[in-house]
Amino acid sequence: MTIKVPHRLYLTEDQIPQQWYNLRADMKEQAAPMINPATGKPAVVEDLYPVFCKELAQQEMDNETRYFDIPEEVRDIYKIYRPAPLCRAYNLEKALDTPAKIYYKFEGNNTSGSHKLNSAVAQAYYAKKEGLKGVTTETGAGQWGTALSEACSYFGLDLQVYMVKVSYNQKPFRKDIMKTFGAQVFASPSDRTEAGRKILAEDPDNSGSLGCAISEAVEVAVTNEGYRYVLGSVLNQVLLHQSIIGLESKIAMEQLDEYPDIVIGCAGGGSNLGGLIAPFMQDKLTGKADPRIIAVEPASCPSLTRGVYKYDFCDTGKITPMAKMYTLGCTFKPSANHAGGLRYHGMSPILSKLYADKYMEAESYEQTKVFEAAVQFAKLETILPAPESAHAIRGAIDEALKCKETGETKTILFGLTGTGYFDMTAYAAYNEGRMSDSVPTDEELQPSIDALPTIPGIQE
Repeated sequence: MTIKVPHRLYLTEDQIPQQWYNLRADMKEQAAPMINPATGKPAVVEDLYPVFCKELAQQEMDNETRYFDIPEEVRDIYKIYRPAPLCRAYNLEKALDTPAKIYYKFEGNNTSGSHKLNSAVAQAYYAKKEGLKGVTTETGAGQWGTALSEACSYFGLDLQVYMVKVSYNQKPFRKDIMKTFGAQVFASPSDRTEAGRKILAEDPDNSGSLGCAISEAVEVAVTNEGYRYVLGSVLNQVLLHQSIIGLESKIAMEQLDEYPDIVIGCAGGGSNLGGLIAPFMQDKLTGKADPRIIAVEPASCPSLTRGVYKYDFCDTGKITPMAKMYTLGCTFKPSANHAGGLRYHGMSPILSKLYADKYMEAESYEQTKVFEAAVQFAKLETILPAPESAHAIRGAIDEALKCKETGETKTILFGLTGTGYFDMTAYAAYNEGRMSDSVPTDEELQPSIDALPTIPGIQE
Protein backbone atom coordinates (compact mmCIF):
# COMPACT_ATOMS: atom_id res chain seq x y z
CA MET A 1 0.00 0.00 0.00
CA THR A 2 1.31 3.42 -0.95
CA ILE A 3 1.59 5.76 2.04
CA LYS A 4 0.43 9.33 1.44
CA VAL A 5 3.31 11.49 2.63
CA PRO A 6 2.16 14.69 4.39
CA HIS A 7 3.94 17.99 3.90
CA ARG A 8 4.89 17.84 7.57
CA LEU A 9 5.01 14.80 9.81
CA TYR A 10 5.10 15.34 13.57
CA LEU A 11 5.80 12.48 15.93
CA THR A 12 3.91 12.41 19.22
CA GLU A 13 5.52 13.44 22.50
CA ASP A 14 5.66 9.76 23.48
CA GLN A 15 7.81 9.08 20.40
CA ILE A 16 10.54 11.55 21.37
CA PRO A 17 13.64 9.40 21.93
CA GLN A 18 14.43 8.77 25.58
CA GLN A 19 18.12 8.14 24.93
CA TRP A 20 20.90 9.87 23.03
CA TYR A 21 22.97 7.70 20.67
CA ASN A 22 26.77 7.68 20.99
CA LEU A 23 28.12 7.12 17.47
CA ARG A 24 31.59 6.26 18.79
CA ALA A 25 30.32 2.96 20.19
CA ASP A 26 29.91 1.61 16.64
CA MET A 27 32.97 3.13 14.98
CA LYS A 28 35.44 0.57 13.64
CA GLU A 29 38.33 2.76 14.74
CA GLN A 30 38.12 5.55 17.30
CA ALA A 31 39.25 9.09 16.71
CA ALA A 32 42.70 9.80 18.11
CA PRO A 33 42.68 10.89 21.77
CA MET A 34 42.91 14.53 22.77
CA ILE A 35 46.36 15.66 23.89
CA ASN A 36 46.95 17.61 27.08
CA PRO A 37 49.14 20.54 25.96
CA ALA A 38 50.78 20.74 29.39
CA THR A 39 52.04 17.13 29.31
CA GLY A 40 52.07 16.28 25.61
CA LYS A 41 50.27 13.06 26.52
CA PRO A 42 46.73 11.79 25.86
CA ALA A 43 44.23 13.61 28.03
CA VAL A 44 42.37 11.74 30.76
CA VAL A 45 38.93 12.68 32.01
CA GLU A 46 40.33 14.43 35.10
CA ASP A 47 42.21 16.84 32.80
CA LEU A 48 38.83 18.16 31.62
CA TYR A 49 37.31 18.80 35.05
CA PRO A 50 38.68 22.35 35.42
CA VAL A 51 37.00 23.29 32.12
CA PHE A 52 33.84 21.17 31.81
CA CYS A 53 31.14 19.88 34.15
CA LYS A 54 32.12 16.42 35.39
CA GLU A 55 29.27 14.50 33.75
CA LEU A 56 29.87 16.29 30.46
CA ALA A 57 33.59 15.50 30.69
CA GLN A 58 32.71 11.85 31.22
CA GLN A 59 30.40 11.88 28.19
CA GLU A 60 33.20 13.52 26.21
CA MET A 61 35.60 10.64 26.91
CA ASP A 62 33.17 7.70 26.71
CA ASN A 63 33.75 5.69 23.54
CA GLU A 64 31.85 2.59 24.64
CA THR A 65 28.40 3.45 26.02
CA ARG A 66 26.07 3.19 23.03
CA TYR A 67 23.05 4.93 24.55
CA PHE A 68 22.76 7.54 27.32
CA ASP A 69 19.46 8.10 29.07
CA ILE A 70 18.13 11.63 28.55
CA PRO A 71 17.38 13.04 32.04
CA GLU A 72 13.70 13.61 32.75
CA GLU A 73 14.30 17.33 33.38
CA VAL A 74 15.83 17.65 29.91
CA ARG A 75 13.02 15.68 28.27
CA ASP A 76 10.47 17.97 29.91
CA ILE A 77 12.04 20.98 28.18
CA TYR A 78 12.42 19.09 24.92
CA LYS A 79 8.64 18.60 24.91
CA ILE A 80 8.15 22.37 24.68
CA TYR A 81 9.58 22.44 21.15
CA ARG A 82 10.03 18.82 20.15
CA PRO A 83 9.41 16.61 18.28
CA ALA A 84 10.60 18.62 15.29
CA PRO A 85 8.79 18.00 12.00
CA LEU A 86 10.06 15.95 9.10
CA CYS A 87 8.98 17.84 5.97
CA ARG A 88 8.54 16.83 2.34
CA ALA A 89 9.71 19.57 -0.05
CA TYR A 90 7.01 18.99 -2.65
CA ASN A 91 7.20 22.49 -4.13
CA LEU A 92 10.98 22.34 -4.45
CA GLU A 93 10.77 18.95 -6.15
CA LYS A 94 8.23 20.31 -8.63
CA ALA A 95 10.27 23.41 -9.41
CA LEU A 96 13.39 21.33 -10.01
CA ASP A 97 11.43 18.84 -12.13
CA THR A 98 13.31 16.05 -10.40
CA PRO A 99 12.27 12.45 -9.76
CA ALA A 100 14.08 12.69 -6.41
CA LYS A 101 12.11 12.81 -3.17
CA ILE A 102 13.41 15.60 -0.93
CA TYR A 103 12.86 15.57 2.82
CA TYR A 104 14.19 17.96 5.43
CA LYS A 105 14.27 17.91 9.21
CA PHE A 106 13.27 21.36 10.44
CA GLU A 107 14.82 22.36 13.77
CA GLY A 108 13.74 26.01 13.81
CA ASN A 109 10.64 25.79 16.02
CA ASN A 110 12.11 27.50 19.09
CA THR A 111 13.24 31.00 20.02
CA SER A 112 16.88 30.32 19.15
CA GLY A 113 15.65 29.34 15.69
CA SER A 114 17.99 26.38 15.51
CA HIS A 115 18.99 22.91 16.66
CA LYS A 116 21.39 24.33 19.23
CA LEU A 117 18.84 24.15 22.05
CA ASN A 118 19.11 20.34 22.03
CA SER A 119 22.59 20.49 23.58
CA ALA A 120 22.17 23.80 25.42
CA VAL A 121 19.42 22.36 27.60
CA ALA A 122 21.51 19.29 28.39
CA GLN A 123 24.65 21.23 29.24
CA ALA A 124 22.81 23.77 31.40
CA TYR A 125 21.09 20.90 33.23
CA TYR A 126 24.41 19.23 34.10
CA ALA A 127 25.89 22.57 35.21
CA LYS A 128 22.93 23.18 37.52
CA LYS A 129 23.11 19.62 38.82
CA GLU A 130 26.76 20.19 39.72
CA GLY A 131 25.83 23.28 41.73
CA LEU A 132 27.66 25.81 39.55
CA LYS A 133 26.99 29.56 39.59
CA GLY A 134 27.17 29.88 35.84
CA VAL A 135 28.85 29.04 32.56
CA THR A 136 30.76 30.78 29.79
CA THR A 137 30.65 30.17 26.06
CA GLU A 138 31.35 31.55 22.61
CA THR A 139 28.96 32.04 19.72
CA GLY A 140 29.48 32.74 16.02
CA ALA A 141 26.18 33.39 14.28
CA GLY A 142 24.46 33.78 17.64
CA GLN A 143 22.26 30.68 17.47
CA TRP A 144 24.22 28.83 20.15
CA GLY A 145 24.43 31.89 22.39
CA THR A 146 20.68 32.40 22.07
CA ALA A 147 19.92 28.76 22.82
CA LEU A 148 22.22 28.68 25.82
CA SER A 149 20.76 31.92 27.20
CA GLU A 150 17.32 30.27 27.07
CA ALA A 151 18.57 27.16 28.83
CA CYS A 152 20.52 29.05 31.50
CA SER A 153 17.51 31.27 32.19
CA TYR A 154 15.39 28.18 32.74
CA PHE A 155 17.88 26.66 35.20
CA GLY A 156 18.81 29.94 36.91
CA LEU A 157 22.45 30.06 35.80
CA ASP A 158 24.61 33.09 35.03
CA LEU A 159 25.89 33.17 31.44
CA GLN A 160 28.71 35.09 29.78
CA VAL A 161 28.81 34.91 25.98
CA TYR A 162 31.79 35.91 23.80
CA MET A 163 30.36 36.60 20.36
CA VAL A 164 32.59 36.78 17.28
CA LYS A 165 32.91 40.52 16.66
CA VAL A 166 31.86 40.51 13.01
CA SER A 167 28.65 38.65 13.91
CA TYR A 168 28.16 40.88 16.96
CA ASN A 169 28.07 43.84 14.58
CA GLN A 170 26.13 42.10 11.78
CA LYS A 171 23.39 40.72 14.03
CA PRO A 172 22.54 43.23 16.78
CA PHE A 173 19.19 41.64 17.58
CA ARG A 174 20.83 38.31 18.38
CA LYS A 175 22.64 39.85 21.35
CA ASP A 176 19.43 41.60 22.41
CA ILE A 177 17.65 38.24 22.62
CA MET A 178 20.51 36.83 24.72
CA LYS A 179 20.28 39.83 27.03
CA THR A 180 16.51 39.40 27.26
CA PHE A 181 17.14 35.95 28.72
CA GLY A 182 19.69 37.40 31.15
CA ALA A 183 23.02 36.72 29.45
CA GLN A 184 25.99 39.08 29.28
CA VAL A 185 27.31 39.40 25.74
CA PHE A 186 30.77 40.65 24.72
CA ALA A 187 32.26 41.21 21.26
CA SER A 188 35.32 38.98 20.76
CA PRO A 189 38.21 39.69 20.73
CA SER A 190 37.63 41.83 23.81
CA ASP A 191 39.84 43.60 26.34
CA ARG A 192 38.36 41.51 29.18
CA THR A 193 40.80 38.59 28.87
CA GLU A 194 44.50 38.00 28.36
CA ALA A 195 43.73 36.06 25.18
CA GLY A 196 41.62 38.90 23.79
CA ARG A 197 44.10 41.62 24.72
CA LYS A 198 46.93 39.69 23.07
CA ILE A 199 45.01 39.34 19.82
CA LEU A 200 44.00 43.01 19.81
CA ALA A 201 47.59 44.09 20.51
CA GLU A 202 48.68 42.27 17.35
CA ASP A 203 45.67 43.33 15.28
CA PRO A 204 43.44 46.10 16.74
CA ASP A 205 40.92 45.68 13.91
CA ASN A 206 40.64 41.89 14.28
CA SER A 207 37.07 40.88 13.32
CA GLY A 208 37.24 37.76 15.45
CA SER A 209 36.86 34.03 14.96
CA LEU A 210 35.27 31.16 16.82
CA GLY A 211 38.72 30.01 17.90
CA CYS A 212 39.39 33.42 19.45
CA ALA A 213 36.01 33.53 21.21
CA ILE A 214 36.58 30.04 22.61
CA SER A 215 39.91 31.17 24.11
CA GLU A 216 38.24 34.04 25.91
CA ALA A 217 35.34 31.97 27.22
CA VAL A 218 37.62 29.19 28.48
CA GLU A 219 39.93 31.68 30.19
CA VAL A 220 37.04 33.29 32.06
CA ALA A 221 35.66 29.88 33.10
CA VAL A 222 38.91 28.53 34.53
CA THR A 223 39.75 31.74 36.40
CA ASN A 224 36.38 32.21 38.14
CA GLU A 225 35.15 30.04 41.00
CA GLY A 226 31.92 28.20 40.32
CA TYR A 227 32.04 28.53 36.53
CA ARG A 228 32.63 26.06 33.73
CA TYR A 229 32.86 26.37 29.97
CA VAL A 230 30.31 24.91 27.54
CA LEU A 231 30.62 24.59 23.76
CA GLY A 232 27.92 24.32 21.11
CA SER A 233 29.72 22.22 18.51
CA VAL A 234 32.82 20.13 17.72
CA LEU A 235 32.88 18.19 21.00
CA ASN A 236 31.88 14.53 21.31
CA GLN A 237 29.31 15.36 23.99
CA VAL A 238 27.58 17.86 21.68
CA LEU A 239 27.22 15.35 18.85
CA LEU A 240 25.80 12.94 21.43
CA HIS A 241 23.06 15.39 22.48
CA GLN A 242 22.30 16.35 18.89
CA SER A 243 21.71 12.72 17.91
CA ILE A 244 18.07 13.31 18.78
CA ILE A 245 17.75 15.03 15.38
CA GLY A 246 18.69 11.93 13.46
CA LEU A 247 16.86 9.55 15.78
CA GLU A 248 13.59 11.45 15.30
CA SER A 249 14.22 11.63 11.56
CA LYS A 250 14.68 7.89 11.29
CA ILE A 251 11.53 7.12 13.28
CA ALA A 252 9.51 9.48 11.09
CA MET A 253 10.91 8.07 7.85
CA GLU A 254 10.17 4.53 9.00
CA GLN A 255 6.53 5.55 9.51
CA LEU A 256 6.52 6.63 5.85
CA ASP A 257 8.27 3.45 4.74
CA GLU A 258 11.18 5.60 3.56
CA TYR A 259 14.95 5.49 3.97
CA PRO A 260 17.38 8.11 2.64
CA ASP A 261 19.76 7.30 -0.16
CA ILE A 262 21.57 10.57 0.58
CA VAL A 263 21.88 12.48 3.89
CA ILE A 264 23.17 16.05 3.70
CA GLY A 265 24.11 18.50 6.43
CA CYS A 266 25.95 21.79 6.67
CA ALA A 267 29.33 21.52 8.34
CA GLY A 268 31.12 24.04 10.53
CA GLY A 269 32.17 22.38 13.76
CA GLY A 270 29.89 19.37 13.27
CA SER A 271 26.94 19.61 15.69
CA ASN A 272 24.16 19.73 13.11
CA LEU A 273 25.74 17.28 10.68
CA GLY A 274 26.75 14.82 13.40
CA GLY A 275 23.30 14.91 14.97
CA LEU A 276 21.42 14.35 11.72
CA ILE A 277 23.56 11.52 10.40
CA ALA A 278 24.01 9.60 13.67
CA PRO A 279 21.56 6.67 13.23
CA PHE A 280 22.13 6.49 9.48
CA MET A 281 25.89 6.36 10.02
CA GLN A 282 25.22 3.60 12.56
CA ASP A 283 23.51 1.62 9.80
CA LYS A 284 26.46 2.29 7.52
CA LEU A 285 29.02 1.21 10.13
CA THR A 286 27.11 -1.96 11.03
CA GLY A 287 26.37 -2.92 7.42
CA LYS A 288 22.58 -2.51 7.60
CA ALA A 289 22.48 0.16 4.87
CA ASP A 290 24.83 2.26 2.79
CA PRO A 291 23.51 5.83 2.42
CA ARG A 292 25.74 8.52 0.96
CA ILE A 293 26.50 11.08 3.64
CA ILE A 294 27.59 14.54 2.48
CA ALA A 295 29.00 17.40 4.53
CA VAL A 296 28.60 20.83 2.93
CA GLU A 297 30.89 23.64 4.09
CA PRO A 298 31.63 27.23 3.03
CA ALA A 299 34.39 27.72 0.48
CA SER A 300 35.64 30.55 2.67
CA CYS A 301 36.40 28.18 5.57
CA PRO A 302 36.90 24.73 3.99
CA SER A 303 38.34 22.60 6.79
CA LEU A 304 37.28 19.23 5.36
CA THR A 305 37.86 19.87 1.66
CA ARG A 306 41.13 21.79 1.98
CA GLY A 307 42.35 21.30 5.53
CA VAL A 308 44.86 18.79 6.88
CA TYR A 309 44.13 15.89 9.23
CA LYS A 310 46.43 16.68 12.13
CA TYR A 311 46.48 17.63 15.77
CA ASP A 312 45.60 21.24 16.44
CA PHE A 313 44.37 23.46 19.24
CA CYS A 314 40.62 23.97 19.32
CA ASP A 315 41.11 27.67 20.09
CA THR A 316 43.25 30.52 18.84
CA GLY A 317 44.74 31.24 22.26
CA LYS A 318 46.03 27.64 22.54
CA ILE A 319 44.44 27.03 25.92
CA THR A 320 42.36 23.97 25.13
CA PRO A 321 43.49 20.36 24.63
CA MET A 322 44.67 19.46 21.15
CA ALA A 323 42.43 17.32 18.95
CA LYS A 324 43.21 15.43 15.78
CA MET A 325 40.85 16.84 13.20
CA TYR A 326 40.65 18.33 9.75
CA THR A 327 41.89 21.83 10.35
CA LEU A 328 43.02 25.00 8.61
CA GLY A 329 45.14 25.87 11.65
CA CYS A 330 43.93 27.57 14.81
CA THR A 331 45.48 30.86 13.70
CA PHE A 332 43.44 30.90 10.48
CA LYS A 333 41.15 33.94 10.36
CA PRO A 334 38.21 33.29 8.02
CA SER A 335 36.69 36.05 5.93
CA ALA A 336 33.75 37.91 7.43
CA ASN A 337 31.14 36.07 5.40
CA HIS A 338 27.57 35.64 6.53
CA ALA A 339 27.59 31.98 7.57
CA GLY A 340 28.96 32.86 11.00
CA GLY A 341 28.18 29.50 12.55
CA LEU A 342 30.39 27.73 10.01
CA ARG A 343 33.46 29.95 10.48
CA TYR A 344 35.47 27.48 12.53
CA HIS A 345 39.00 26.40 11.65
CA GLY A 346 38.49 22.72 12.46
CA MET A 347 35.98 19.89 12.33
CA SER A 348 34.64 17.52 14.99
CA PRO A 349 37.19 14.76 15.71
CA ILE A 350 34.45 12.14 15.26
CA LEU A 351 33.41 13.46 11.86
CA SER A 352 37.03 14.02 10.87
CA LYS A 353 37.80 10.36 11.54
CA LEU A 354 34.74 9.19 9.61
CA TYR A 355 35.70 11.42 6.69
CA ALA A 356 39.30 10.19 6.77
CA ASP A 357 38.00 6.61 6.70
CA LYS A 358 35.79 7.38 3.65
CA TYR A 359 32.43 6.93 5.39
CA MET A 360 31.30 10.36 4.23
CA GLU A 361 31.95 12.94 1.53
CA ALA A 362 32.43 16.70 1.64
CA GLU A 363 31.69 19.61 -0.69
CA SER A 364 32.18 23.37 -0.42
CA TYR A 365 30.27 26.27 -1.96
CA GLU A 366 30.76 30.01 -2.37
CA GLN A 367 28.25 32.06 -0.42
CA THR A 368 26.51 33.58 -3.45
CA LYS A 369 25.59 30.07 -4.65
CA VAL A 370 24.39 29.24 -1.15
CA PHE A 371 22.16 32.32 -0.98
CA GLU A 372 20.80 31.60 -4.45
CA ALA A 373 19.59 28.26 -3.07
CA ALA A 374 18.32 29.88 0.12
CA VAL A 375 16.14 32.36 -1.76
CA GLN A 376 14.81 29.68 -4.09
CA PHE A 377 13.92 27.48 -1.12
CA ALA A 378 12.27 30.35 0.79
CA LYS A 379 10.04 31.24 -2.16
CA LEU A 380 8.93 27.64 -2.63
CA GLU A 381 8.78 26.26 0.93
CA THR A 382 7.97 29.51 2.86
CA ILE A 383 10.80 29.14 5.41
CA LEU A 384 13.65 31.65 5.35
CA PRO A 385 16.71 29.50 6.09
CA ALA A 386 19.76 30.48 8.09
CA PRO A 387 22.86 30.97 5.92
CA GLU A 388 24.43 27.94 7.61
CA SER A 389 21.50 25.64 6.81
CA ALA A 390 21.35 26.99 3.27
CA HIS A 391 24.59 25.14 2.54
CA ALA A 392 22.69 21.87 3.00
CA ILE A 393 19.90 23.18 0.77
CA ARG A 394 22.43 23.97 -1.95
CA GLY A 395 23.82 20.44 -1.70
CA ALA A 396 20.35 18.88 -1.78
CA ILE A 397 19.32 20.89 -4.83
CA ASP A 398 22.42 19.84 -6.73
CA GLU A 399 21.89 16.17 -5.85
CA ALA A 400 18.25 16.43 -6.95
CA LEU A 401 19.33 17.96 -10.27
CA LYS A 402 21.72 15.05 -10.79
CA CYS A 403 18.73 12.74 -10.36
CA LYS A 404 16.93 14.75 -13.02
CA GLU A 405 19.80 14.05 -15.41
CA THR A 406 20.00 10.32 -14.61
CA GLY A 407 16.30 9.67 -14.04
CA GLU A 408 17.01 8.08 -10.66
CA THR A 409 14.32 8.28 -7.97
CA LYS A 410 16.53 8.81 -4.96
CA THR A 411 15.41 9.85 -1.50
CA ILE A 412 17.32 12.84 -0.13
CA LEU A 413 17.26 13.98 3.50
CA PHE A 414 18.86 17.24 4.58
CA GLY A 415 19.01 19.21 7.80
CA LEU A 416 17.26 22.60 7.95
CA THR A 417 18.65 23.46 11.33
CA GLY A 418 17.96 27.15 11.57
CA THR A 419 15.90 30.11 10.43
CA GLY A 420 17.41 33.24 8.91
CA TYR A 421 15.26 35.95 10.43
CA PHE A 422 18.25 37.51 12.20
CA ASP A 423 20.35 37.37 9.04
CA MET A 424 18.63 40.11 7.10
CA THR A 425 21.83 42.09 6.52
CA ALA A 426 23.07 39.03 4.64
CA TYR A 427 19.89 38.69 2.61
CA ALA A 428 19.96 42.43 1.90
CA ALA A 429 23.52 42.15 0.63
CA TYR A 430 22.52 39.29 -1.66
CA ASN A 431 19.32 40.90 -2.93
CA GLU A 432 21.08 44.20 -3.62
CA GLY A 433 23.99 42.57 -5.45
CA ARG A 434 26.55 43.57 -2.81
CA MET A 435 27.47 40.06 -1.73
CA SER A 436 30.87 38.80 -2.84
CA ASP A 437 32.66 35.48 -2.57
CA SER A 438 35.85 35.00 -0.63
CA VAL A 439 37.84 31.84 -1.26
CA PRO A 440 41.30 31.65 0.35
CA THR A 441 44.21 30.74 -1.90
CA ASP A 442 46.62 27.95 -1.04
CA GLU A 443 49.18 30.61 -0.22
CA GLU A 444 46.78 32.25 2.23
CA LEU A 445 46.04 28.95 3.96
CA GLN A 446 49.64 27.79 4.27
CA PRO A 447 50.89 30.01 7.14
CA SER A 448 48.26 28.78 9.60
CA ILE A 449 48.78 25.17 8.52
CA ASP A 450 52.55 25.58 8.90
CA ALA A 451 51.95 26.83 12.46
CA LEU A 452 50.30 23.59 13.61
CA PRO A 453 51.72 22.38 16.94
CA THR A 454 54.61 20.00 17.29
CA ILE A 455 53.98 17.14 19.72
CA PRO A 456 57.11 15.06 20.44
CA GLY A 457 56.58 11.44 19.44
CA ILE A 458 53.14 12.15 18.01
CA GLN A 459 53.32 15.04 15.54
CA GLU A 460 56.75 16.23 14.56
